Amino acid sequence: METPPPRRGPRPRARWLAGAAAVLVLVGAGTWTAVASGEEPTVRRQDQIMQMPGATIDTSYFTSGTGRRPAVLIGHGFGGDKDDVRAQAESLARNGFAVLTWSARGFGKSTGKIGLNDPDREVKDVSRMIDWLAKRPEVELDKAGDPRVGMTGQSYGGAVSLLAAGHDKRVDAIAPQITYWNLADALFPDGVFKKLWAGIFFSAGGGGCASYEKQLCDMYERVAVSGTPDAAARTLLEQRSPSAVGDRIDVPALIVQGQSDSLFPLGQADAMAKAISANGAPVDVDWKQGGHDGGDPETGRVQSRITSWFDRYLKDDKGADTGPAFRVTRTGGVDSTDGVAVLRGASSTRYPGLESGGTDVPLRGRAQTFHNPPGASPPAISTVPGLGGGLSQLSSFGLGFSLDFPGQYASFDSRPLGEALRITGSPTVRVTVTSDTGDAVLFGKVYDVGPDGRQQVLPSQLVAPVRVEGARQGKAVELTMPAVDHEVDAGHRLRVVVAATDLGFASPVAPATYRVSVDSPLTVPTVPGLITAAAGTPWWVWGFPVIGLLVAAGLLLTARRRTDAPAPDPALAAVPLLITGLTKRYAKSADRYAVRDLSFQVEKGQVLGLLGPNGAGKTTTLRMLMGLIAPDAGEIRVFGHAIRPGAPVLSRVGSFVEGAGFLPHLSGRENLELYWRATGRPVEDSHIEEALKIAGLGDALSRAVRTYSQGMRQRLAIAQAMLGMPDLLILDEPTNGLDPPQIREMRDVMIRYAAGGRTVIVSSHLLSEVEQSCTHLVVMHQGRLVQAGPVAEITGSGDTLLVTTAEPVSETVLERITAMPGVASAVLTDNGLLVALGGTLSTGALVTELVRLDVSLTSVGPHRRLEDAFLTLISGGTA
Repeated sequence: METPPPRRGPRPRARWLAGAAAVLVLVGAGTWTAVASGEEPTVRRQDQIMQMPGATIDTSYFTSGTGRRPAVLIGHGFGGDKDDVRAQAESLARNGFAVLTWSARGFGKSTGKIGLNDPDREVKDVSRMIDWLAKRPEVELDKAGDPRVGMTGQSYGGAVSLLAAGHDKRVDAIAPQITYWNLADALFPDGVFKKLWAGIFFSAGGGGCASYEKQLCDMYERVAVSGTPDAAARTLLEQRSPSAVGDRIDVPALIVQGQSDSLFPLGQADAMAKAISANGAPVDVDWKQGGHDGGDPETGRVQSRITSWFDRYLKDDKGADTGPAFRVTRTGGVDSTDGVAVLRGASSTRYPGLESGGTDVPLRGRAQTFHNPPGASPPAISTVPGLGGGLSQLSSFGLGFSLDFPGQYASFDSRPLGEALRITGSPTVRVTVTSDTGDAVLFGKVYDVGPDGRQQVLPSQLVAPVRVEGARQGKAVELTMPAVDHEVDAGHRLRVVVAATDLGFASPVAPATYRVSVDSPLTVPTVPGLITAAAGTPWWVWGFPVIGLLVAAGLLLTARRRTDAPAPDPALAAVPLLITGLTKRYAKSADRYAVRDLSFQVEKGQVLGLLGPNGAGKTTTLRMLMGLIAPDAGEIRVFGHAIRPGAPVLSRVGSFVEGAGFLPHLSGRENLELYWRATGRPVEDSHIEEALKIAGLGDALSRAVRTYSQGMRQRLAIAQAMLGMPDLLILDEPTNGLDPPQIREMRDVMIRYAAGGRTVIVSSHLLSEVEQSCTHLVVMHQGRLVQAGPVAEITGSGDTLLVTTAEPVSETVLERITAMPGVASAVLTDNGLLVALGGTLSTGALVTELVRLDVSLTSVGPHRRLEDAFLTLISGGTA
């Protein structure tokens, strides 16, 4: 919604600015650097030190092009420095602004003590920088000494932009991000000490508490020890808060606040929006996804909107699109192509506040008694500073991370909702609190509870603390829960929890007993007028048709002839698989083969192990068997039918080759049901319950697949391959990611599956499992067949001898043994060697020759381990 710019006219400067320009001294002439980026306009950067009373401030000045233009000051976040905002500064410079960045007192290369945006220090530093901008020939002026200037920044930098707008009337527009309106309310909400965030705050200066002005350090140490904020501490923080000058901030303000933010939650943005709007200034509010707890910062979108805001209110560009009066980012599921959350914006033409359109949701539950444990430990877990963003993203997908200890909370549930409910704002509820000590510190939260009553999600991982006094005989309290934007699905319930402890806050260390009853429905704010933007069109919606047209055109242009599949062979109707002369060359190679002249046959009831080292051609063979790639020569027949892509006989084949693709936002069961529906076959033919029993996923079947471990995904993929109980089952490395009990279960499944008259082909590197589960083997090496037959014949062949020795056999002796007539191969083992006899050489003759070579024999006998047989076979394989 576009609003007219404020009237411009003479603006008297505050008395304390008189003579301030005389204090500002440039140390040196500064350093100019050209910053270029491809074909974009060159950005010039000037680094310099500005001398301020009691500190030196490190600055950078960015310009591009010629002529006068508005200026923008960008402040950095707490614990950072000017380099953190360099990219945004360069972008604004390319868009026609003169941009000044700086490291605040106590950060980066700037000196001085941290004053938490002290009006007499950090805020006056900004005014002196505005003085400097007024003298620059590149900067547009409203009048002498008064540059056209806007301010933006995140967190600490956002707060100083608000403060500067209240203290210096030369500031013309602001765009504060994820910041505070009242720092006392942020760190001492409702009189409760936010101890974890405060601890992080007072250690982020690099030198700990000593980096701060002494009165701030003393205040923090006093409150941290007592656990209770006092009036002096609150007053000190309020004096350095934008709220202290809220009645003087009357410039256009774009307020961007994070939903994933337990430090400066949405309530802080609500307070600043109401105050600035009351002063008659245009205000837009944007709830982005990320915040101090992490999540998606939406950097590109937000910075683009800030640029448009300054275009409108600094350049007076009435055609600039500043966006809607209110916008909230929502998670619209998951992109199935890459598993990344899809973000969508919902907007309206006015900012609704946090109490709009209330819907009453009745709660059930009697008065409940619970306890504050000694030392307030163990505490409940809801807010985890720095982690909430990732966790809050999970909450939008129906996953939660929170913990309430039994005996330390009361809970009240609604009935299952008849229809979906979107919470946008702060829910409220009235309760009566009784404390045996007279006082209480409590934490209110609203959970989204799934249909089974066990899965509960705390939206954005936010909790509302409240201090209750004079409650020995009971006291009525209205709990205002954290502001969120969260969709509650139909069939879910809302659960109000009132807890005695929370990890992020200070609770009384003395034990206490509380009793809480609920006195009203839960009033849930809704904003039905919000319009959700349509999701962007995925590339494949237009890409696949285009690709299809190109492929069709290519086929027409090349006039490629397509041959029909050979007729089925009735004599092979009962043979699950026959491979004859199968050959596949590597791409762009005439003489390098992935598979070469491969032939073997598989019968009903067999469990065939396909063995070979990496690169042997196993997976290539299986892919040709599935019709995924075409052979260069040879033939594959399944139950007498020649294999071609899409051959009808493939409906009798189930496969798990090179992993399975699942839709991450669907549950395991939903993925299998969707897969089977895609086959077009009757539901009763799926045998899905039998396949799910095989998978052994238990309760995880109802969870989204994106939460699965690798082993769980592997088991789900195997269950998918078994849907419909196919006559031929092909499994490529099925035990990857499975633990030993699951591997044993998979072995039993394959044996039982084949015992029913079906056939299983399994490719695996676990030779011990193959030996126990397979009836027959096909051994491949370098694309060729080395040996095929029953496992017992291959492992029990008397032609392969295990020779153990008292001393290691040297390479020289090994070469002589290998060269003997009648020796097919010889391989060293840990305690001797394996010898495969390939001619008329007898065991006795071999022993004689070994003695002649001075080999210290201890035993000679047939070997019966598949591993040894495998090593022997591939060592004698040919290229």
